This record gives sequence, C-alpha cells and structure tokens, in this order.
Amino acid sequence: MSGSELETKEPLIRDISDTACWAAWYRAYETSREDAVFRDPFALKLAGERGKEIARKVKFSTKHSWSWVARTYLFDHLILEQIGLGVDMVVNLACGLDTRPLRMCLPTHLQWIEVDLPSVLDYKEALLGREKSECRFERVRADLSDVNARRELFARLGSRAKNVLILSEGLITYFTEDEVKQFALDLAAQPSFQRWLTDLGTPALIKMLNEKMGKELAAAGSPLKFGPEQGPRFFEPYGWTPLKASSMLHCAEKIKRLPWMMRPWALLPDTKGLKPNQPWSGAVLLGRK
Repeated sequence: MSGSELETKEPLIRDISDTACWAAWYRAYETSREDAVFRDPFALKLAGERGKEIARKVKFSTKHSWSWVARTYLFDHLILEQIGLGVDMVVNLACGLDTRPLRMCLPTHLQWIEVDLPSVLDYKEALLGREKSECRFERVRADLSDVNARRELFARLGSRAKNVLILSEGLITYFTEDEVKQFALDLAAQPSFQRWLTDLGTPALIKMLNEKMGKELAAAGSPLKFGPEQGPRFFEPYGWTPLKASSMLHCAEKIKRLPWMMRPWALLPDTKGLKPNQPWSGAVLLGRK
C-alpha cells in the first residue's frame, strides 16, 4: 500500500480490503479537526497513501464524507450503550482497520474480537505494532465468505460469552440478499449472540451510490448489492428484531457535519429506512426475536 503502488495502472480500489484504507482516511480527517466528534490517533497511519488517493479521486464520497463520520459516531455511541447494558463480548466482523479497542475507554473484563482476512490483519498489526487495549482483545484471521468456517468460528466464540454484540459495519452491503439471509441465520444460531449492530441502506441509496461511484467498486469486484425494500424489518424472519434505527443524515446534522445545502433534508422525519424509494442510510441495532 505504498505510494509507488499508486503509480501503476492497477485499479484505484484493488479489492474490498482497500475500502478499509478509504474509511480510515475519513476518520483521520475528522480527527484532525479541533472540534472532532471522535479521535482516532491511528487512522492516518493506517489510511496511508492508498486511502488518501481513493478519497481524493472518488469525489462523490468525499463530498459526502459526513456520512462516514456519522456512521463512526453512531457506532461508537451504540457500542458503548450496549456495553453499559451488560454486553460481555464484542465481535467485529470484517473489522478492516477499525481501532475502537485501542482508542475507546473499555472495561477490562470485556472481550473484543476482531475478525478479518489475514492480509488485512497482517497489514494492521505491522503498522500498529505493540499498541495495547484496556480490554481483553484478540484478532482472528478468517474468511467470512466460507460458510462452514464462519459457523465454526461463531460457535467457538458463542461458547465463550453470555451476551455478545455483533458488529458488521460496512459489510453486508456487499452481500446478495440470499447471502444476508444465511448470514443472519448463522448469527441467530448462537444463543449468546444477543445484539447485532449493522449499517443499512435503502434500494434508492444503493442505486444512487452505484451510479456515482459503482465503477470503482465494481472494478474491485465489490459492487454494492444489499439494500432491502423492507428496511430493518428484513431481518425479522431470520431471527432478529429491529430495536433501533438511527439515520446517518440526522446524526450528521446533530453533530454539525451536514453541508448547509442538505440541512433542509434533516428537517424531514426520519423514515427509519422504510421508504425504499428514498435514499436513506442508518445504523440499525437488532435483537433476538
């Protein structure tokens, strides 16, 4: 992920792993603000030249960087809320270059498990070195697209805790509907998996994002796919009940990151993702049925 790599004729986003550098760049930019709503001291190093270049060239995404900031902010607050309510393990699936165990104040008894591809975690560990977490923190190298392997992983982790919070930030949007159904069922098969926090978009949003920046994602073999017409209620037949759905747009207005030309939209009621023809995105907290 060095600068020299960017000079080749390879795709801007080579694979799904590069989106982690992209996300880290927006966290780094927010961290640099005097009025930052969160601080990630590791983000700039992790983003590297790759993350910076993707953000520079995918102009639509950078124009709407408020959505990246709002997602991080919402996830931070919902995670801490659930830990306060008794979560004893957090499992961050496809964690990418997330650094919450290192940058957040977490209880020492909490188990925090990061899961991602070996290449992602190797890159992360090479840059973060000996950084330590206050909680019981570990990384697991696994390919979540391998159904049997992930079921074995879920069973192993599920047996180690009583009240688990699953995170899938920036993950299921790359799945097909059938893949999300099976993923939800696999999670629901573990009794200790009590809460699931994910981001979600409507069909209208997925269509718009694919029109605006789908070329780069498709070139990496990772087009955006999942945006259910039912909104958060999509998960109900597969063992999960929506408990909370928080709009990225309304959050961005609250934390004063929404561009002035978009502020009138924040005056409208939050649709909770239930109007498929409107470009809604949000953080959705699910609980067991």
